[in-house]
Amino acid sequence: MAGHSKWKQIKRKKAVTDARRGALFTKLIREITIAAKQGGGDPGGNARLRTAIDAAKAENMPLDNIERAVKKGTGELEGVTYEEVTYEGYGPGGAAIFIEATTDNANRTVAEVRNVFQRHGGNLGAANSVAWMFDRKAQVTVDAGRAAEDAVMEAALDAGAEDMVRDGDAFLITAPVQQLHQITARLKARQIPIQTAEIAMIPKSTAKVDGKDAKRLLQLIEALEEMDDVAKVSANFDIDAEALAAATA
Repeated sequence: MAGHSKWKQIKRKKAVTDARRGALFTKLIREITIAAKQGGGDPGGNARLRTAIDAAKAENMPLDNIERAVKKGTGELEGVTYEEVTYEGYGPGGAAIFIEATTDNANRTVAEVRNVFQRHGGNLGAANSVAWMFDRKAQVTVDAGRAAEDAVMEAALDAGAEDMVRDGDAFLITAPVQQLHQITARLKARQIPIQTAEIAMIPKSTAKVDGKDAKRLLQLIEALEEMDDVAKVSANFDIDAEALAAATA
């Protein structure tokens, strides 16, 4: 099934320009700062901070940047105060979209998000209009070309995973939120390379989207993801491989 996870795989394979990497670093720094502010600056006792730092290291962020972000979160260094906000809505084809953002000006951010929805044929909805369609889960992806399926499944299940499926050229592992670090630690111990490890909003069901709606929907999601304030976009669309290829050509 070619859904949002497949879309993320395609995006990871695209060449990363300096501008895109800079935008990614900004999002990662905000997440580190918020995690440190909420749970303290010790990643050993702050699972969210540990996840954020691991994600930053995976993108080769300099350690100095990570340390400054942590100190801004704990108050050791001055910095902008961010708050977490979520937005919900529907895209072309009826796909549900859940947006997680960090902002220093919620009024500005909601106006920008609404504008992006309107420009791409979507509708910003009220709170809880689509959140109930998703479950918050730990999600880990492993390159299927670099690890044996049986080895990945055994390690994941031993560490508390609920499920593992092959999605394109990746193994997709889902688990309760609290099992994220046990799973990544077990995979690393068995020298299984990890592509991504995150807390994600997983759709309970999917909406089939095709044709022009598929292309417009992906354009909407990409526009949302490119916003500085947007940390993560989750959606429940199902686009078949042929339509996905045409929409991303």
